[in-house]
Amino acid sequence: MFAAGIDTSYIVLEWSMAELIRNPKVMKKLQSEVRGAATSKDRVRDDDLSKMSYIKAVIKEVMRLHPPIPLLLPRESTENCQLAGYRVPKGTRVLVNAWAIGRDPNFWEEPDEFKPERFESSNVDYKGSDFQFIPFGAGRRICPGMSFAVQNMELALANLVYRFDWEMPGNTSRDELDMTDTPGLTSHKKERLDLVAQLFSQQ
Repeated sequence: MFAAGIDTSYIVLEWSMAELIRNPKVMKKLQSEVRGAATSKDRVRDDDLSKMSYIKAVIKEVMRLHPPIPLLLPRESTENCQLAGYRVPKGTRVLVNAWAIGRDPNFWEEPDEFKPERFESSNVDYKGSDFQFIPFGAGRRICPGMSFAVQNMELALANLVYRFDWEMPGNTSRDELDMTDTPGLTSHKKERLDLVAQLFSQQ
């Protein structure tokens, strides 16, 4: 349980920082929200998150494009059924591809583009009732740590963008950033993300 909770949250944070560094307008908008909500504090705290909405949209968009567990935990069909013309016998082991669902053009405009704004005016949520967006699964066996994970990811990301300004190292361009993911049970970024942090002064 600890490994699952730590590894997946770290994956989402790394993808978040990668997408933000590639999209400076999104980074600036997020920093403006976070720094406005936690003005003059040494760090962002749990109760500050209730004053932020854009950070929730950013995390959702990252998890749509980069679900940390791209193939959800296996399920087993409890009865014979037909699905999209395929016969699925009772007892079949079924894997749900959350990565493909999150990029399905039938549900998402410009599905491969990073656009947190798509969630700003949307009621689509993690909770398993919107089947076009299920990074935590759905139904009775939805991830039990969902609320804890979301709160932790929002708090960690908020502090990263609150306390620091971020740049690519050396003469590297953000356009050169490799956004390839690794196939597997969890979907890490293939190339390690290296960024330069500069402490933000509120003066």
